[in-house]
Amino acid sequence: MKIAIVAITRNGARLGTRLRAGLADADLFVLQKYRGQAGKEAIPFGTELKELLPGLWSDYRGLVCIMATGIVVRLLAPLLAGKDKDPAVVVMDDAGKFAISLLSGHLGGANELAERCAFVSGARPVITTATDVNGLPSFDILARDHGWGIEDLGRVKLLNSLLLDDEEIAVVDPPGQVRSYFHGRGKLVFHDTFVAGMRSGALGVLIVTNSIVPPQLASGNLLVLRPRNLVLGVGCNSGTSRDEIEAVILTSLKRLLLSPQSIACLATAEAKREEPGLVACAESLQVPLRWFTSAELNGVEVPSPPSKHALKAIGAAGVAEPAALLASGGGKLLLGKVKSGNVTLAIAESP
Repeated sequence: MKIAIVAITRNGARLGTRLRAGLADADLFVLQKYRGQAGKEAIPFGTELKELLPGLWSDYRGLVCIMATGIVVRLLAPLLAGKDKDPAVVVMDDAGKFAISLLSGHLGGANELAERCAFVSGARPVITTATDVNGLPSFDILARDHGWGIEDLGRVKLLNSLLLDDEEIAVVDPPGQVRSYFHGRGKLVFHDTFVAGMRSGALGVLIVTNSIVPPQLASGNLLVLRPRNLVLGVGCNSGTSRDEIEAVILTSLKRLLLSPQSIACLATAEAKREEPGLVACAESLQVPLRWFTSAELNGVEVPSPPSKHALKAIGAAGVAEPAALLASGGGKLLLGKVKSGNVTLAIAESP
């Protein structure tokens, strides 16, 4: 996490220097007149805080503000977008007595950042998140720690509340990662199928799946977490647009009742690593683009016959299927190679 530490007093500059030394990947910003107390690596600023903080807000994933809490609240309130988007914000007094997790405590990591600041400085961490102070895991942190997507962030609050109230929550999680994460904490009852979970009578339902939940079966007490385990192998002709590639991907996922939120990456041949439409598609879907050499692709056994076009163009017997299987790390094909217009697609599921 890239962190900005901001100090506006003499003592704050000294405290910030200790924090910068103890926190990885941290920059220290101090008022120009206190630069002498902060060392050569400190970044002085002469502008007002209301001009400095918006820039730091977009450039850093964590802010440690050594100043009064009221100042921080007033200056940051207009910038708030949502706890899944806002950076972590920790406030410390310039005497170094308290490290307060103020914003994005869970998903943004402010609770953890407050603990780290407290460890470095000797301060007392102040954390008010209910699940944390009661020694319980939470569903948003479960998702964050496993790299899962959250279908509807608003449902997290409901299920966390049920967890705190010791109410029954039905869980459908075929890989079993929820069971091991909660380790007996909370009133979680595990079911083998989605239908069994929905019919259980539990006040809340959690399902971990890459499949689309039919709207007629969904309810207001259902939280869906999306494991990012779908690998899309993509081949395309030179000059294919992002829109065409993305349309083939989304159409195929919809036909298979698979969620785009579960896409882990796009995979292709090394010869296509800089194909503009493919690069733009990966950026649009907010997933990485991986690529493999022709030799690597040819080393994978796939169900489809060799492609004469791919052999002639790049020396590979195929692109979509072998790339998907390679990037999935030994997964299985959910969709064998299909060709639509200028795009060839295969989908594999990671183990």
